[in-house]
Amino acid sequence: MGKDLAELNVAVRLDAMRMPLRKAIETASQLGASAVEIDARNQIHPSQLSDTGLRQLRKILDDRNLKVSALRFQTRRGYEHAQNLERRVEATKSAMQLAYRLGAPVVINSVGVVPGDEEGSQWASLRSVLSDLGRYGTRVGAFLAAETGAEPGVKLAKLIEGADDAFIAVAFNPGQLIINRHDIQEALLALKNRIQIVCAVDGVIDLAAGRGIAVPLGQGVADFPELIGMLEDVQYRGRYVVGRADSPLQELADGISYLKQL
Repeated sequence: MGKDLAELNVAVRLDAMRMPLRKAIETASQLGASAVEIDARNQIHPSQLSDTGLRQLRKILDDRNLKVSALRFQTRRGYEHAQNLERRVEATKSAMQLAYRLGAPVVINSVGVVPGDEEGSQWASLRSVLSDLGRYGTRVGAFLAAETGAEPGVKLAKLIEGADDAFIAVAFNPGQLIINRHDIQEALLALKNRIQIVCAVDGVIDLAAGRGIAVPLGQGVADFPELIGMLEDVQYRGRYVVGRADSPLQELADGISYLKQL
């Protein structure tokens, strides 16, 4: 591929480290990442971060020459659930505001379970919510990125097609697609114009357990050299975020090394 670490824009998911935020940022710098993904529910929270706290966080990052690749704001329920939906949407918008202030282009979340009936009221309701969030993203300057995995890429692509003034981005997660037995290449081609960040996660189907599981980079069935090549073909210039929710520190280091060697 002829790509080195800097050109691949490798980021690290900080909540995988399970350590205080300042220490996690320092560790990310030591690992050789150029950016970080921050959990906006458990590491920082839009409603609790003061202007002073924001300035301090930006200085900590700047001192280590780190950018924020994304905020992860995993809501307890998807946007298809009517209960407390308005509160969930407003909280997501607050996370998008915070992402913009931190220089992050996207807020990563699962949009929820995509309804099967494209003509039904649930589909229309979910599209309406996403259109609202998509319009807000164009105004605030940071977008909601729907993480792939729960449904085929073609189905997600159809759902997030919106009006010209609304944009929902995509966080492309090949590992989650594998786990749910969806076609990676098909998803990439369907979503290519919306992919703003790549969650560099691998996966395998555990036949004995009858389910898919996430595994360290290079140990699953995702062909990352091929995927990176396909992303290059569609002019992707975003970051690759190493780490999953329960990644040991050595796995993060190995993941960065794996991408560096491609």
